[in-house]
Amino acid sequence: MATVAFHTLGCKVNHYETEAIWQLFKEAGYDQTDFDQTSDVYVINTCTVTNTGDKKSRQVIRRAIRKNPDAVVCVTGCYAQTSPAEVMEIPGVDIVVGTQDRSKMLGYIEQFQKERQPINGVGNIMKNRVYEELDVPDFSNRTRASLKIQEGCNNFCTFCIIPWARGLLRSRQPDEVLAQAKQLVEAGYKEIVLTGIHTGGYGEDFKSYNFAALLHDLEQVEGLKRIRISSIEASQITEEVIAAIDASEKIVNHLHVPLQSGSDSVLKRMRRKYTTAFYQERLTRLKEALPGLAVTTDVIVGFPGETAEEFQETYQFIQSIGYSELHVFPYSKRTGTPAARMEDQVDSNTKNERVHALIELSNQLAKVYASRHEGNILEVIPEEAHEDGTLTGYAGNYLKVSFEGGTPLIGERVYVRLEQAGYPVNEGTFVQIVEEDVSTTAAHV
Repeated sequence: MATVAFHTLGCKVNHYETEAIWQLFKEAGYDQTDFDQTSDVYVINTCTVTNTGDKKSRQVIRRAIRKNPDAVVCVTGCYAQTSPAEVMEIPGVDIVVGTQDRSKMLGYIEQFQKERQPINGVGNIMKNRVYEELDVPDFSNRTRASLKIQEGCNNFCTFCIIPWARGLLRSRQPDEVLAQAKQLVEAGYKEIVLTGIHTGGYGEDFKSYNFAALLHDLEQVEGLKRIRISSIEASQITEEVIAAIDASEKIVNHLHVPLQSGSDSVLKRMRRKYTTAFYQERLTRLKEALPGLAVTTDVIVGFPGETAEEFQETYQFIQSIGYSELHVFPYSKRTGTPAARMEDQVDSNTKNERVHALIELSNQLAKVYASRHEGNILEVIPEEAHEDGTLTGYAGNYLKVSFEGGTPLIGERVYVRLEQAGYPVNEGTFVQIVEEDVSTTAAHV
């Protein structure tokens, strides 16, 4: 039986798509092996968010070729989409498929095995207007299921290559999303994470259906206990979305709302579609809809031209919001984006100092948020069992909690009292399993 091995670089969407590509191979009778083993086929799902992403992708491709020079090496994903010629030039790469037409990969493998000629299957992503269906009925990680609802982005922020790698915004048909949500619940998942390249933009390409409508419809899916939104832009938090979140019993009280900068002048240079005042107002409204809401965010420091004053504005703005955690990135030049050509690039020492200042702030904010929940009973879905007899999992508000319990609890909803707040893990004690049919007051937490 033929074997296939996968390696995924980059974001959660890539990981989702690797699972989908594996389903295609599985249906064709392939066995999956570890990437470090010898395999008949290697599939490398690449990232291109930064120049470093490209470099890492090339390293992994070469690793596969060295492992088995006779294997068929397929390269897919964002780097393959933006730089197919560069990928094809690596000796030993046989098939290149971008961020569409993944279903053609198996046909290309058969063609390559007959003709032994490299195949470039990358098309013009900007012409694509239809969402490519990629089904994932279950995941190797059993407790949380991702559900991809859209593809692409229309924003063209000055630091970002993603529209060129993923194309323009395309939403998945509502009936397909709901059918897969039901399928995942039937497969035993209690929590679904809505994911995409620009998740909250879902439905912007439809005439009479939008993200808020999808949230309402997912609320009706029987057996689904938790809905988590992987990321939503401030500009997408409409009155309708706030109303849908307010009315929901299933949407967890954690949202990831990318900020990128807390300085209006920097946001303008980034071509972001909001001001700090608008962003703050939206979060205030969300916190009214979801009491105790945990908000996490992304921040880029050292964007071209960022002055000490602008960085200070960002620092103070983050303090005033009171996030539960920050993801901090030093600005990294991405060839092909307007920001890479901007003058006043910030030197790496300054960037590092600013990154460390924000990581320090993030640790403080995380501890403050967690300490507010000491003594509270949270609903946790355990994901991992450890040798010392403890389990760890996430509460709805994305606090990571460790407590004593047996492996049968993995994937179940359980109540845990948070005894000692900490970061990155909080300590708790098991209270009881959540009764499935009783409507609980702790649903949001």
